[in-house]
This record gives sequence, C-alpha cells and structure tokens, in this order.
Amino acid sequence: MTTGRPAARPDGARPDAQPSATSWSEVVRLRTLPAAVAPVILGAGAAWALGAFSAPRTLLAAGVALALQIGSNLANDYSDGVRGTDDERTGPPRLTASGQVDPRSVKLAAFGCFGAAGLLGLALVGLSGQWWLVAVGLAAVAAAWFYTGGPRPYGYAGLGEVFVFIFFGLVATAGTAYVQVGSVPPWLWPAACGIGLIACCLLMVNNLRDIRTDPAHGKRTLAVRLGQARARGAFVLMVVVALAAGAACLVWAAGALHPDRSAAVVLAVTAGFLALTGAVAWRAVRPVLRGAQGLALIPVLRDAGLLELVYSLLLVAGLAAVLR
Repeated sequence: MTTGRPAARPDGARPDAQPSATSWSEVVRLRTLPAAVAPVILGAGAAWALGAFSAPRTLLAAGVALALQIGSNLANDYSDGVRGTDDERTGPPRLTASGQVDPRSVKLAAFGCFGAAGLLGLALVGLSGQWWLVAVGLAAVAAAWFYTGGPRPYGYAGLGEVFVFIFFGLVATAGTAYVQVGSVPPWLWPAACGIGLIACCLLMVNNLRDIRTDPAHGKRTLAVRLGQARARGAFVLMVVVALAAGAACLVWAAGALHPDRSAAVVLAVTAGFLALTGAVAWRAVRPVLRGAQGLALIPVLRDAGLLELVYSLLLVAGLAAVLR
C-alpha cells in the first residue's frame, strides 16, 4: 500500500526534504543556548572582581562555549538518529531521524562547530599563554562527541550529568576566570558547582521527557536508572544545592576580598540573590514536581536555561554589590 510519501533514501534522508530554519533551530536548541554563556559570564565576573577582566578573552571564551554546545547538540542528533534512538521520541523532530537532511551533513555540521571551538580556543590560549589548556579543550571536544557517539557512548550508561557538570560547569566557569586572572579564586568554586548543577538539570529534564522510550534503544540515562520519582527529586535537589552554592560564593567572596564590609549588607545581597533566583527556579521546578510529562516538559528546558543565565548574572551583580 502506498502512503503518498516519497520513499526514503538509503542514507535516511527523503529525496524532497529540505532543511528549514525551524528544524535547524530545534536541533541547535536555542532555548538552552543562554546556558552555554552563563558560566563564561560568571567566570568573567570573577575576573572583574579581581581587577583582571579582559573583554577579548571573555568573548573568545563565550565563542568556545557556544560552539561546543551547538556541536554537541548536532552530534547528539546525528548519533541518536543513526542508532534509531530518536525514531520514537517526545518533542520536536530531529533532523537525522526525520530524514530531513543527509545524516552526513549533520555530522559535518557538528565537526564544523568543534573546529570553530578549536580555533577560538587556540586564540584564547595564545592570548593567555596557558598552552596546557589545549589538552582541556581536546577533552571537551571528545566529551561532546562521545556523549552519544562512538561504540560505547557514555550518555547511554547514565554518565551524561557527570561530564556536563565538569565541562559546562567547572571547566567553563573556572577556565574563563583562569585565562584572565592566571588562577582561580577559591570562592568561585561553589558558584562553578552551582552552574554545573543547573546545567545537569537541563540534561535531566531532557532525559526525563524521553524516559519511556530511551530504554528500548539501550539508552539508560540517569533519569532512566533513577526512575520517574527519584529523577524528579534529583532535579529539585540540584536546583536547591545550586542556589545554596551561589549564596556561599557571595559570603565567601565578601569575607575574602572585602572583610570590612558590613555583615548586614552581605546578608541583604545574599538574600536578594536567593529570592530572585528562587523565583525563576520555581518556574522550572513547579511542573516537574506536579508530574509534567512528555511535551509538557519542553518549557522546563527553556526555564532551566533561563535560570542558569539569571543565576550567573545575579551572582556577578551580587559580587559587585559586596566587593565594590
């Protein structure tokens, strides 16, 4: 029986399919891109607090972060698509699985983003003189590809959150500060952990959305391993710990850099940070606590990305208030 649809080519792409701006934007996941620059903003804010801010180095770091995230999203689309993991999924269609474009084109686009990240990273390393960071950059690219790529993707084993925490939290935040200051202030580490935990929230809710279909394709994400109830609890816990870590950063930084600052001022700034970020966090947490599933979780991705951006901006504003 014919369905009236053009037959698919062996490579998975339909002969009449043309990639649209909408489909590419879905693959790039524009809703979550603010989260890529959030750790850079925080790291640059720490450099500013220490009197070592550099606009060129901050812009290069932001370019690296964005290129890595977009490349990772494209690589995920390609690898999950050719494995068949995205044949049944909740959410916008993927380019590879839908047959809209040749899978090779998606793969080349991912490598192009990794190449751009490498070039920007080399420029950043050249300015800072810290050539050992090239190894860190190569590790970041490898982590982006092998999340769902290669014979044993670590994302299929439930380790995705570990690498997201490391590279989109600790490395991105501390690295941005390091290439400007030459060191990482101890008080920045709690905030870097907070940024990493919120980045993990993005991945958790994404995997929670596909928790029913992933196991059939051998994809045992952390959400799958924990199960519905505990995965939702882990999401909320990561948000709460992230907010506490941000507050700890402000108090620690004030004590280290401005010990004569009034305790009342520090507490007021910290309380303001918690109140404002808490309000944004509640938008993301509420649907998860209420048991939202499938398509109803897509807005949570947007709100979690917004939370990470607001978190970094308010921390920088808080640092300015207690240190200057």
